[in-house]
Amino acid sequence: MKKAAFIAVIVGTASLIATGAVLAKGGPGGQGMRPSFEELDADGNGEITQAEMDAMKAARFAKVDTNGDGQLSLEELTARGVQKAATHAEKMLERRDANGDGVLSADELSKPHRSGKMFDRFDADGSGTISQEEFEEASNQMHQRGKGKHRPGHQSEAETEQN
Repeated sequence: MKKAAFIAVIVGTASLIATGAVLAKGGPGGQGMRPSFEELDADGNGEITQAEMDAMKAARFAKVDTNGDGQLSLEELTARGVQKAATHAEKMLERRDANGDGVLSADELSKPHRSGKMFDRFDADGSGTISQEEFEEASNQMHQRGKGKHRPGHQSEAETEQN
């Protein structure tokens, strides 16, 4: 019973997160994964036009706009979020269910190597602890990356001010 409740909480949380991601992407359809060059190059001529980009965006919108009214309701966005969360949960179960029992234990969920790297990045002075200053600095750096600091073709606010 505890395992079933645990999985239900994970799926419910994932649904809420996925719905938020759909809304945040503004992405009609908010696919999560970027389309490949081949998917965008609809006519197969080796080049992507603005019209092809617009067509992909419209197709994604139409996929979520299940009633075809040209607007995305909370119900449509939620349904898409739930669908994406279920797909993500299925993939996670397939990938991490080491013993094949159809459920994930805490050991199967944890990724110590990843959390260790995150801790090391936050612990800038290598003291084995994270001070409030280190925490805030690392958080600010992650926030800046989210604003396009490291994305090709985008400049951070500081880079823009320097130009």
